[in-house]
Order: sequence, then structure tokens, then C-alpha cells
Amino acid sequence: MAVHSGPLTGLKVIELAGLGPAPHACMVLADLGADVVRVERASGRWDVSDPARDPLLRGRRSFTADLKDGDDVARVRRLAEVADVLVEGFRPGVTERLGLGPQDCLARNPRLVYARMTGWGQSGPMAGQVGHDLNYIGLTGTLAAIGRPGERPVPPVNVVGDFGGGSMLLLVGILAALFERQASGLGQVVDAAMVDGVALLSQMMWALRAQGLWRDTRGVNLLDGGAPFYDTYECADGRYLAVASLEPQFYARLLQVLGLTGEDLPPQLDPGGWPRLRERFTQVIAGRTRQEWVEAFAGVEACVTPVVELGEVADQEHLAGRGTFVAVDGVLQAAPAPRFSRTPAARPGPPVPPAPDPSIAAADAEAIERDWLGGS
Repeated sequence: MAVHSGPLTGLKVIELAGLGPAPHACMVLADLGADVVRVERASGRWDVSDPARDPLLRGRRSFTADLKDGDDVARVRRLAEVADVLVEGFRPGVTERLGLGPQDCLARNPRLVYARMTGWGQSGPMAGQVGHDLNYIGLTGTLAAIGRPGERPVPPVNVVGDFGGGSMLLLVGILAALFERQASGLGQVVDAAMVDGVALLSQMMWALRAQGLWRDTRGVNLLDGGAPFYDTYECADGRYLAVASLEPQFYARLLQVLGLTGEDLPPQLDPGGWPRLRERFTQVIAGRTRQEWVEAFAGVEACVTPVVELGEVADQEHLAGRGTFVAVDGVLQAAPAPRFSRTPAARPGPPVPPAPDPSIAAADAEAIERDWLGGS
């Protein structure tokens, strides 16, 4: 059984098993102390080939249920009667057809926060359509802003839609509804859509655009790689530096370390001179290895850092110093975040797969019912 420690200790959460952002949000809730029970589907219960190495599923108890079976549905309903939160990530209408929709659950437990995670939302012309992260960020204009000028948009892995616009928005909705429940005594439905979340994450881009400071062309703006002092550069060893010297004082130190202070260069904020600046930065940075540049910029306030690869993060001094990543049974993964002064989260343990044997699986479900509902 998972150890519950953190500011959400005592919170009871039902997770109807799904993919991507909903499991991520439930992982965060479990990290912060919530008692999360994952209801696995009777077929296709695990979403990866090796569930013991999937930290997205850490921190939960689980049991297997056939949500088309009346007895199994009744078991989930009984748990929902005492739960604080139910999280589901199906297409609109699916849980209603299963008899586990908001009306079914809130009628039995008016304090329940019923959290729904979808790509398109519970309403709108595309609500019932399929989609993935790339589709959601594509429809909101965000994907069109990512990439080099004259080239096609670049998929920014699935962090922006699934986990930024999805999981994080879902968590905000859950916590806000729990806060409001303290005053009203009532739960409610949280409609978290990735298209809404991505739009919200992109607000600064919309603010710049409204002020005439953002063009729709990719790769020509201040923060999309258009500015040569906010971009990545290849070093002599084929590795990269991230240069983010936006402010004048940081830019001056960038030029100093690059040995370009006395050179006749265009003004920093003149877009007409950016090709010349990029050419010089590219030439100079390519002359040393990444480690040599790391040493040259050490202690210099220029906003220049190495681009660290996934396989290198365990050795990165700052991340190691904060414990940003932890190894659990040999699996490197992100540690719980954020940090709390009085109610710190427990160190995560490995995910525990539901028992494949039906009799053991049934015993697991009965144990959870006894724990949540009482009785022997």
C-alpha cells in the first residue's frame, strides 16, 4: 500500500483508468498525499509493456473492474459515495452510458468533485471527435508558432497539450472545486479541455500579438527562436547551448564571454541586424565544446546554460542538488513537486500492478471497500 504524506493526505480519489493527462494528474494528487484508487479495465488494463517501469502510475492502489458489469459498476458507485474526487478521461457521454456519469454519482454524493479530462471539452462541435496532443495544440494556433521560418511546425513532444494544457488545468480545476466546497458544501463537475488549457498557456503570446509585438510567421519573434540572443547553438562537440540573454545587462555579458564586446555589431533589438548577430554567435559558439562554454559562463549572469539530454539529467549538478529526479527501483523519474515546508510529500514508490489472478483482484477490491466504507 502506498505511503500517504503531503498536503492532500486524507483526500479520497477514484481514477477511472485512462491514458496521458488524467493519469498524470492522479499521479500528482497521489504524490501530494491523496489516497488514489485506480479502477483498471478488465481488458487492456495497463498502457505500457512493463507496468513496473511506468512512474505515471505510481502512488496508487488499484483493482480491476468490468464497467459493463452491473456488480462492478455498483462497487465503483459505492466508493464514489464516500470519495472526494472522481477523475475520468473518456469521450463525452461514455461514463453516462456506463451508469457512472455526473448525475449518477452526484445524486449519491453531492460533495463529489467530478473531474472530466478531454481534448475538445464536453461541449462544442468537435466534442465527440477523436484527437491527440498535436491536434489540440494545432487548433489553438500554438503549434503554428513553433518552428523555424519557412519550415513546417515542429511537434513539441506532448508536454504542451497533454500535460501543460491537460493535466495541469485538470489539477487547477480539482483544487479550485475542493476549495469552493468548503464554503458551499457541494461538489461540482470540472470540464477540463486541452484546447482550453493550451489557449490559457499561450496567453502571453496573445498579449504580445495584441500589442503588435508578435507576428504570425514562425521563428521571427522574440521568444520563438527569431531573436539570435534567445535560441540554441551547436558547439564543437555536437552538443548545444541555450542562450536566453534577453535583458541588456545579460546580453552585454554574453558578448563579453563570446569575445565580441569590441566588435562592430548591429544593435541587439534591431531585427534587421539579427541575421548578422546569429551568424557571429553561430561561428563563435561552434569553436568550443559545450563543457568549455559551461565553464566559461560559470558564475556569469548571462542566462546561458547547456541543453541537457535526458540521459544526462541524473548527473546535472543543480538537479541532483535539489533532488529534482529520483531513482525508484532503477527507474529515473521526476520527484514530487512542488515542495512544502510543513507537509512534505513522501518519496515515491514503484507502481503496483493490479493482480492478474481474478480471485486476488477481487480481494484487492474488497480490501479497498473495507478501508473506504468501513466494516469487516
